[in-house]
Order: sequence, then C-alpha cells, then structure tokens
Amino acid sequence: MSVNKLFRDIHHWGSLALMIPLGVMIVAGVFLMLKKEFDWIQPPSQRTAIEIVGAPETTLLDLYEVAAAIPELATRDWAQFDRVDVQPDKGIVKFISTNRWEAQIDLVTLEVLSLEYRRSDLFEQIHDGSFFADWVKFYIFLPTGLLLFVLWLTGIWLFFLPHVKRWQRAKKRAAKQVATRTGT
Repeated sequence: MSVNKLFRDIHHWGSLALMIPLGVMIVAGVFLMLKKEFDWIQPPSQRTAIEIVGAPETTLLDLYEVAAAIPELATRDWAQFDRVDVQPDKGIVKFISTNRWEAQIDLVTLEVLSLEYRRSDLFEQIHDGSFFADWVKFYIFLPTGLLLFVLWLTGIWLFFLPHVKRWQRAKKRAAKQVATRTGT
C-alpha cells in the first residue's frame, strides 16, 4: 500500500470517527470565542465608581460574607465557590459559585454590582469533554484532538503532493529538453 493511499484512508476513516466529538468541540469553541461579545455567555466585568488609591481596607472575610448572603450563589461555606477573581484595576471581586452564578462585588463599598448566570464555564467543560464525564474527556476528546492533529499532518502531505509531483515532472521535462538540445 502506498503512503498516499494510506493517508487517504486515514483521512476517510478518521473523519468519520471525529465527526461527532469534533462537532461538539467546534460549536463549544465558537461560543468560547464569543464569550466577551455576548453577555448571555459571560457577564461583563463591572467597574467600581470610586477611584481606589492604595489597597482597600476591605478584608476577604468581609467580601465572603457579602457573597455568602446572596441566595443565587447557594453557598453555605467557602469551598462551594468555584473561584474568586480579584480585579484590582476594576475595583471588583468576582465570586463564582459551583452552580455557575457570578456575583461581582465592589472592593470598597461591598455593593453587589452584578449578579448573573455565567455560561462560559459550561461551554468550556463541553469543549474539553469534562461536562460529560472524566472518561469522556480522556478517552474520547483527547484522542479526537490527537487524531485531528494526524489528519492535519496527512492533509498537508496530501495538499502539497500534487504540487511536488508537478514540479518533479517539469524538472524532468526541462532536463530532457536540455539533453535533446545538446544532443546528449
């Protein structure tokens, strides 16, 4: 079997194997690319109205107490927050709970500036396969990525092969013409 036939077969059957997981990855990836453009995917970051000079006197405990009092976040203890994102340049702290609700709290006034559902983390989990199960992430989505890399490499080969063949034939013809003219 020639290398070209092997690469065409890899492309044919590999494309079939990748169809569903790659489609899911692509759709979720498009949503992730647009997350800053659509508030529905990820709430926009707010800014404090007060100019902060130096470090604010607010403690992390003060911020946590405000966040814990928000019913949508559904938190009973510190461990139920997925992450806490401090953005000093904007004067806010984002508390993101495991149920995907996000509260943005002013670092100085402790006012809740925004409380919205955050879908970008869901799309990220769908994109990497962890939304379905860890075994799906490692045994379906990871091989999909690796196979896609193989398809990319073989696709480069198959794309350039006709050009290389054409160049080789032209080179042979030119050498033949030179040989005919010189009488060799």
